[in-house]
Amino acid sequence: MARRKKGRDISGWLVVDKPAGVTSTSVVNKVRWALDARKAGHAGTLDPTATGVLAIALGEATKTVPYVTDAMKAYRFTMRLGAATNTDDTEGEVIATSDTRPTDAQIIAALPAFTGDIEQVPPQFSAVKVDGERAYARARDGEEMELKSRPLFVESLEMISRDGDLLVLEMVCGKGGYVRSIARDLGAALGCLGHVDHLRRIWSGPFEPSDGVDWSTLETLARDPKLDDYIHPLSVGLQDLDELPATPEGAVRLRNGNPGMVIASGVEYGAECWASYEGKPVAVGIYKAGELHPSRVFNL
Repeated sequence: MARRKKGRDISGWLVVDKPAGVTSTSVVNKVRWALDARKAGHAGTLDPTATGVLAIALGEATKTVPYVTDAMKAYRFTMRLGAATNTDDTEGEVIATSDTRPTDAQIIAALPAFTGDIEQVPPQFSAVKVDGERAYARARDGEEMELKSRPLFVESLEMISRDGDLLVLEMVCGKGGYVRSIARDLGAALGCLGHVDHLRRIWSGPFEPSDGVDWSTLETLARDPKLDDYIHPLSVGLQDLDELPATPEGAVRLRNGNPGMVIASGVEYGAECWASYEGKPVAVGIYKAGELHPSRVFNL
């Protein structure tokens, strides 16, 4: 008989404004301990040096992580001109420098090339796998890899301000974007080289920093019932999908993993939706002719 995990059976989302110098995994572990939660996970890794929105899924909300991970995200970052590093940020060693400096007009003119559907090569120090091993582990051993490019949708990339060699830019993009690669490639395109000096995720899908807690508050309220007040409902992570009320019989069938009747109006056949009953999420699935065919069932 499998041992039951210790901790409270709580479900929902806790948004943490992650500080620099802490890994995303450390934040998850801290939240799990602070809430005495049985299960937790995050929706979208942030580099240890980065700050900003890190959405932590608790309990049954972990089943909705893909919907937040796939959602659009926004980053505000500072790019330093004149040098490239082996990590594409300030943590690495400088591997090349340039005395070339573009004008503001040249920078603005270069930005459209990094919007829309683009191909992006991840940084050498990244979590992508190469022959079953993380790229950063091989990079630490001094290996230089030829990483494959990956598709990325960039909705917008704008220059906010400039102070000498420091550019502040803001980017809105889809899943899998590496801001460090944007800085590296933009610096190369401008002929001046560049890397990320500071990075902050300013929102992620439905979540913003004001929706959650900072690190200090998390530590202060650890194991305090008041921390529960910051937990958002599981359904917040499903806001990009249509909600379909389930009938009483439909809710029972859905909870058992079977297609169940829902009340739908104007929903296309084959659309991914979520069903609710008495205000609680029941399942996510595909809508077909009056029924939801579940792919994920929530035990709430």
